[in-house]
Amino acid sequence: MSHTTLPIRVPGEPPVIREPAHVPVAHVVRGGVVEGVHHGSVVVLAADGSVAFQAGDIEAACYPRSALKPVQAVGLLRAGLPPLDDAALALVAASHSGEAPHLATARRILDTAGLAERDLRNVPDLPYGVAEREEWLRHGLGPSRLAQNCSGKHAAMLMTARARGWSLDDYLDPDHPLQREIAAAVADLTGQGIARVTVDGCGAPLFSVSLHGLTRAAARIATAAPDTEEGRVGQAMRKHPEMVSGSGRDVARLVRALPGLVAKDGFEGVQIAALPDGRAVGVKIADGADRARMPVTAAALARCGVDPQLLAEFATTPVIGGGRPVGTLRAAGALAT
Repeated sequence: MSHTTLPIRVPGEPPVIREPAHVPVAHVVRGGVVEGVHHGSVVVLAADGSVAFQAGDIEAACYPRSALKPVQAVGLLRAGLPPLDDAALALVAASHSGEAPHLATARRILDTAGLAERDLRNVPDLPYGVAEREEWLRHGLGPSRLAQNCSGKHAAMLMTARARGWSLDDYLDPDHPLQREIAAAVADLTGQGIARVTVDGCGAPLFSVSLHGLTRAAARIATAAPDTEEGRVGQAMRKHPEMVSGSGRDVARLVRALPGLVAKDGFEGVQIAALPDGRAVGVKIADGADRARMPVTAAALARCGVDPQLLAEFATTPVIGGGRPVGTLRAAGALAT
């Protein structure tokens, strides 16, 4: 089906596509010896939006992966997503674990729109959460579109397309009016053009921006008035961090430890976190290692002025030898000074 071309407002130039100049940001220390080094890039924004700290290459084009979901959620609201309660809206911005409330809420979004799981076009998968996946397999269940961690976002995309009278089968086409509306929100909130469009793991269009732009978007969401689309997404994510991730996941625990924080992780070592006054951090681990993501994020938040005692449980990860801790994974380089 052909679509009417909608203009995308591009506030600034897109970031440059290049090999990022990442720097060491984390050390794996075993028995007092640096066993491994994770490279990456980090940006810390002050409350006025200026760059208070940076390490590595914060302006190169990168793929935010699921860290972009809060921005996509704003785009869906701007495109006409019908009203949802905060728990459901949090799931729209989620990479959920596949817990019962996650699946029930995704199903509720579909039911409200008169749709079903078969209408989803995300890639079928097992639940993302380890315990949830094991339980799923114990019951003899296989991959499903509802269990896949992006099902909340996809359910909301379908709900929006139906509300606007747009076609459903091709809602993931980058030229679909829905995706063009989302792209416009990405450009607006990041303050830059989109460098490249590709396909994310779930099948949805993925927009390449810089780490700086992504972090700027997180700050926009965290500081927005509650009656705006950005503010509604931020409020939902703050109130229901377990819907955005899962019970016990590190991002949910971080939001609970820092009231008012908006935070979202993404595959390939991406993390954003923003405080209500506009202070914000963005992290990209070069090798995509998830284990380095949270210690580096904690160090960046300390650079924001967050009390290190509140960050203590996130600042290091134990390195295990013989079944006991023999070292730590911790922030390094300029972040450690």
